[in-house]
Amino acid sequence: MSKRWVNIFKALGNINRIKIIQMLYNGESLCVTDIAGKIKVSIKSTSRHLMILRNLELLDGEGKNGHVFYSINKNAPEDFKKAAKLFLESR
Repeated sequence: MSKRWVNIFKALGNINRIKIIQMLYNGESLCVTDIAGKIKVSIKSTSRHLMILRNLELLDGEGKNGHVFYSINKNAPEDFKKAAKLFLESR
């Protein structure tokens, strides 16, 4: 198993990061404020979670009107997308 997969599994070991992936998986783009409100944690904490997922190249961020909108990275590894789909559909 590659170190990248170990880091992905570590990142997804946090319920808030799973909630973020779940929210964005349907193709929606959301800003930090919206995500923080939906998972009921501070903006600072949400930003940290988003940065971890973005550093693993699982999320993309696009700036619009002074906000960064996050979405699932279309270039994320296919294995990750398949695993996320299986996981999210089984819940």
